Parts: sequence; structure tokens; C-alpha cells
Amino acid sequence: MHAALSPRPLRVAIVAGEVSGDILAAGLMRELKALRPDVQFIGIAGPQMQAEGITSLFEMEELAVMGLVEVLGRLPRLLAVRRQLIRHLRQDPPDLYIGVDAPDFNLGVEAKLKRSGIRTVHYVSPSVWAWRQSRIHKIKAATDLVLAFLPFEKAFYDQYQAPCRFVGHTMADAIPLISDRQAACQRLGLDSAQRYLAVLPGSRQAEIEMLAPVFLETCRLLQATDPALRYIVPLVNARRRAQFEAILATVAPDLPITLFDGQARDAMAASSAILLASGTATLEAMLVKRPMVVAYRVKPFTYWLAERLVTIRTFALPNLLAGRHLVPELIQDDCTATQLADALLPLLTGDNTELLAEFTRLHQLIRCNADKQAAEAVLELVSDR
Repeated sequence: MHAALSPRPLRVAIVAGEVSGDILAAGLMRELKALRPDVQFIGIAGPQMQAEGITSLFEMEELAVMGLVEVLGRLPRLLAVRRQLIRHLRQDPPDLYIGVDAPDFNLGVEAKLKRSGIRTVHYVSPSVWAWRQSRIHKIKAATDLVLAFLPFEKAFYDQYQAPCRFVGHTMADAIPLISDRQAACQRLGLDSAQRYLAVLPGSRQAEIEMLAPVFLETCRLLQATDPALRYIVPLVNARRRAQFEAILATVAPDLPITLFDGQARDAMAASSAILLASGTATLEAMLVKRPMVVAYRVKPFTYWLAERLVTIRTFALPNLLAGRHLVPELIQDDCTATQLADALLPLLTGDNTELLAEFTRLHQLIRCNADKQAAEAVLELVSDR
């Protein structure tokens, strides 16, 4: 009697291009290993993916380039990495390729590998629903499946018969349904009896340049109305902190304000309300269950161009999730200190019970154990191999 042949291991190529992708990919890898202990990984990885046992062909830093000038300077190397990666995977094909975010790099790889007969997944939908919607055809041609964080993203893909699975958002899994304000204050060394406005002017140099002055002017107006209010500002790194401090010294040197290195989530949880730049942080603020005013301002030409490319009229993720105007958004010419202060005052003094209940409902909507959902979707795609 012959012993049954054991099936060959499942081989997955997975590529991340930045820290957030490394974290996402590592979570997916952990769940894949739990469901398929024989799985083997190869690709381009950061430290968290490497801790999960991937064979990394290149360091993730090769892809982690921001800014047009920096990209142009590194373009020959980026193209060389992409060519070598595609050649390697064509010569020794995996069962599946997963591109985690980094669409400028990954979608080109996915398109070529899919044409070679390798199944492809793109994890984290590009904001194709918001601008340059024609990109959907490129994504559809390059991928066998898109894993989407948010339900409205899947609804958009369905309109084009593009395979997409809503898996929930990893941030919704990580953040508890009720955020402990007292514990957050304790971690930050703040007095929990005090009221705080958290101010988040963005993580990029251009964002702080455009938003920090008007945000600080807003705080000055609020201070005149509510002298007991205090202000907390988490900054993403030392460069952004130095930039913000220089603006603070000019605009509002006497403001009762405390700066933090990182710790944005605790700063949100410790606050009574939040003033922040449009972006992923708005989702985090919603999940932490704090009322917010969302603002954004860019250079005039950039705004003129965006008006012609962007197809949505609302930007804050809580509003997109709710399908209605849930939190105030003040963009470009409306982003003035007076209008921001007027929008914040009722949130700081009023009853936000109804708003926070809606935040909780939306949190539950996208709290789906995303890592496991993503792993199950991946295994379904290769189940007939």
C-alpha cells in the first residue's frame, strides 16, 4: 500500500512598499499560516513581514519613496527592481501574487504576472472611486481580486463587474468600540479633569504649511470664548514638529498647548473634540468616537486641478461611510479660522450622543476581522489549483 502523496506547499508572493503595507501584509500572513500551515512566502518585505518568515528578494526601502523629485531620482532603480521581480516570478511562478497598496508599483507587476497566468490580488483599493475613475479598467485588467477596506469601495467595483471583496478595516479591529479617555490622558500625562481640543494638521510638510497657521488661529479664537480649553497636538516626526513649532511661535506663542511625538490615537482619545486634516485620520477619529471638524487646504493651482479630476463632493471618510453629511468639512476657501471655530464650538459644548452612536454603528459595520477575511478570500481564489 502506497502512502498518500502530501500536497505541495502553497507559494505566495507578497509585496509591500511602506510601513503601513508591511503591517497589513504581516497580519494577512499570520492568518494565512493559521489556515494553511504549509504556506511559503516570497516577495519584497519590511521587518514585520520578515518576522513572519518571508524570503525577501529586496528590502522594502527600495520602494518607499515619496515626492515627485525623489521618485524621478530613483526611477531607474525602481524600474530595475520591478523587472527583476517579474522575471524571478515568471521563472519560478508562485500560486498567487498579492500587491499590498503601493499601486504605482504593484499594479504594473500584477498586470504582467496575470498575463503570464499567475493569479493576482491587490490589497487596499486605490481611491479610484474618488478621482480618475477610468483607472478601474486598468485595475480590473491587472487583478483577479481586490480586497477593499470599506463597503462603498466594493459597491463601486460592482458597478464595473470588477472582482472585489469587502474584508473590513484592520483599524476598526484594532480600536475598541469604547475608547477609555482617562487611560489615554494617563498615558499622555494629562489631567483627565481638563478639556482638550486635539489638533492634527497632517503628516506632510505641505499640509502643515497650509493648515497649521489657520488651525492655530482657530485655537486663538476658541481661547477667547473658552479660556479653560487646552490644546494637544501630536506630530508625526521631529521634522514636522520643528516646522509646527516655528509656526506656533509666530501665530500663537501664548496658546496653552502641548505637543507630542506621535501618540495621535491617544491624543484623539484624550480630547473632547478634534480639528484635523482630511485623510485616514478622520476614520481613526470616528473609531475613537470623538466629534470632529475636518479641514483641508492646498495651493490654488492644485485645487483648480483637483476640481477637474475629483468626482466626489465629500472627502471625510465618516461622511463617505455614512452616505450623508455627518461631520463638518471645510475645504479651501471655507477653511478659515472663523468658520472652523464656529463649527467646533457646538461640538465642544453640546450633546454629541446621536453623532457618537452613529460612529459606533459605522465602526461595527467595518469591524469584520479583516486579516482573517482577507486570508480566506485569498485561499478561495487558489482553492482549485
